[in-house]
Amino acid sequence: QVQLVESGGRLVQAGGSLRLSCAASGRSFSTYRVRWFRQAPGKERAFVASINWNGIMIYYADSVKGRFTVSRDNAKSMVYLQMSNLKPEDTAVYYCEAEGSWGQGTQVTVSS
Repeated sequence: QVQLVESGGRLVQAGGSLRLSCAASGRSFSTYRVRWFRQAPGKERAFVASINWNGIMIYYADSVKGRFTVSRDNAKSMVYLQMSNLKPEDTAVYYCEAEGSWGQGTQVTVSS
C-alpha cells in the first residue's frame, strides 16, 4: 500500500503561483498512476490532473488546462502540481491519490 502526504498549500493572491507536492512512500511508486483532486467548501471532490507512471500520459480538467502542470520524480517518489494564474475559484483542499490511497490534503486559498 502507498502512503501519500501533500504539502505546499497556502494563501496566495489571484494571479499568483504555487507548487504543491505529494510525497509517496511504499513499494513500487514508480509503477503508479497518481491523480490530483480538489474539494471546495460545499462541493464534491473533483478531478484536477493525472499522470501515469512514466509521465507520458497526462490529463487535466478543463478548468485548469493551460494553468496547471503535473509532473513526477520517481527517484524521489514525488509528484508535483505547479499552479499558475490562480483564481479565487481554485480555492480548495487539494488531495493526491494513488492505488486507492489518499493523502490528508493541503489547503489552497486564493484571495481576490
